[in-house]
Amino acid sequence: MEQDIKSGEIVDMKVLRKLYDYIRPYNLQFYFLVFLTIALAVLAPTRPYYIQKAIDDHVAIGDFEGLIWMIYLLIGLLLVQAIVQFLHTYYSGWIGQVIIRDMRIKLFNHLTRMRLKFFDNTPIGRLVTRNISDIETLSDVFSEGLAAIIGDLLQLVFILGIMFYTDWKLTLISLCTLPLLLLSTYVFKEKIKVAFNDVRNAVSNMNSFLQEHITGMYIVQIFNREKRESQKFKDINNEHKKANLRSVLYYSIYFPVAEMIQYIGIGLVIWWGARSVLNYEVTVGIMIAFIMYLQMFFRPIRMIADRFNTLQLGIVSSSRILKLLDSEEHIQNDGKLKPTKISGDIKLENVWFAYNDEEYVLKDINLDIKTGESLALVGATGAGKSSIINLLSRFYEINKGHIYVGGHDIRDYELGVLRSHIGVVLQDVFLFSDTIYQNITLGNPDITREQVIAAAKLVGADKFIDKLPGGYDYNVMERGATLSVGQRQLISFVRAIVYDPEIIVLDEATSSVDTETEEMIQSAIEKMMKGRTSVIIAHRLSTIQKADKIVVMHKGEVKEMGKHEELLQQNGFYAQLHQMQFKEVV
Repeated sequence: MEQDIKSGEIVDMKVLRKLYDYIRPYNLQFYFLVFLTIALAVLAPTRPYYIQKAIDDHVAIGDFEGLIWMIYLLIGLLLVQAIVQFLHTYYSGWIGQVIIRDMRIKLFNHLTRMRLKFFDNTPIGRLVTRNISDIETLSDVFSEGLAAIIGDLLQLVFILGIMFYTDWKLTLISLCTLPLLLLSTYVFKEKIKVAFNDVRNAVSNMNSFLQEHITGMYIVQIFNREKRESQKFKDINNEHKKANLRSVLYYSIYFPVAEMIQYIGIGLVIWWGARSVLNYEVTVGIMIAFIMYLQMFFRPIRMIADRFNTLQLGIVSSSRILKLLDSEEHIQNDGKLKPTKISGDIKLENVWFAYNDEEYVLKDINLDIKTGESLALVGATGAGKSSIINLLSRFYEINKGHIYVGGHDIRDYELGVLRSHIGVVLQDVFLFSDTIYQNITLGNPDITREQVIAAAKLVGADKFIDKLPGGYDYNVMERGATLSVGQRQLISFVRAIVYDPEIIVLDEATSSVDTETEEMIQSAIEKMMKGRTSVIIAHRLSTIQKADKIVVMHKGEVKEMGKHEELLQQNGFYAQLHQMQFKEVV
């Protein structure tokens, strides 16, 4: 679950400085926005001032011609202010959108380089929240947060300046209710901040729950968990509703209170101003201008609490995003080797590996595979077989020891180049919502359709692909939902072969297919393995009996090694596994 957001400083200058790095490419537009903000603050209080002048200097003495010119001037000011307001709103929104676009792209690229260990420990729903909801909140920092707050504060300064310049006594009288408004604004700010934090946490929890359960809907339904999981979602959704209703409650209390305080202030202006007008101390124009000043003065104060919370939520979201971007969980890619071909030799030298601290799942592994040889890894679940192939492609980093491919340490290769020389076929095949052709090439323009068709024919996948509507342009939908398990597995074989790797890794690649499909794949595997180094993980011992070398693993250690017949004669772990499977067959 998402951790609660602690209440801290409203404006974290460190975060704002980091955000400014994303503004730098758009400095021209940003400084233009600053200019527009200042212009709006200056333009706003000029209207009451000129209305005062129109009443006192023209209406009071019956100067109709002068009044007409003042009206023209006020209309001109309104038009200028409308244009400036339009530009200010547009550019504040524009800057917010281009920044979240850049940041979202950077965050996604950053996630693609993260270690798999990071994804093992981080809920996917939370990462989706970071990339979508949290980044979306950043746009409010510029459109409704920082720019709006600066504009409001500048406007307050200019209004106060004009008010004191016009009549300091009336200014003090009109501001008598200001402490009450500031107090209510502060209380509202603190309350709504907690409510907003609860809303953000509830949204993150909901995203995580939905992502996890929609992905695992098969399990939910097969175990009849619909009602139980529906109740869980109902509880999470109810928390989201409660958090939103708390924010609605605070708004429904604060704004009527603020409105009442404002009109008390206006009432004081009318009371004092009327006395002063009767005593000829102030003019009618000044009193009317002060009523307008007060309305303009109290509006930003009423809104400033909401804007500060919008800003703080943006800062909190920024902190989360920047923390993720600053994460050192990505794979170090310092290798310089970029060979177009490698020999295919694989050597593991005193390899130790743990997913969590010192809980080693591989202990002092030593293996030597020559080019063109096939190595089979067998053993019970959790023996460490899959860990070896994960380390080979640097999905995880080893704790101790070395792994050599083609005579060089795998860390000496540029990561993308290393993986391009290793074709991996996993038991759990993932297909994107796209065409079969795109799922095979993964958008690589260097792979031609002829190569794809040739690879498909090699494994026999062309037989079912040709029967599909559109053939290789058939859309398989999300995770390949419109294809059978065997068909998805065949496509994964084509995907591995089409890149023509020197090393082939098969992780239970035939465990999910029927006997007929398995026989077809086994024939294709033999062709595919010819001249290539192969590492095979299989529970069915019948599929790896022809391997050049079989390694039996148990609790992260190599217990036995040799050919099929040699291991049977040792009457050890392998012989026991073979006997168990033989009994099952009988």
